[in-house]
Amino acid sequence: NFDVIGSAHNLNEIRIKEKQNVKKIFLSSLFKKNKNFIGINRFKILAQLTKKNIVALGGISQDNKKKLSLINQSDFAGISYFE
Repeated sequence: NFDVIGSAHNLNEIRIKEKQNVKKIFLSSLFKKNKNFIGINRFKILAQLTKKNIVALGGISQDNKKKLSLINQSDFAGISYFE
């Protein structure tokens, strides 16, 4: 038995993941300034628009991990963090 996890970059994709009944949604990109960059403010807004568990993703490193407190987020994933 395992949890189904999905990823999203905007509200439309969050709604799709909700319909797919995922348990957690990776929401990105929090810090990495790529085409899916959402930043702290939009991340906070999007995370509040769903009851699903949100996991922060995108450019999280040892240097900016403390900023996760700004979004009340303890769940995160990221390759940069472990490099």
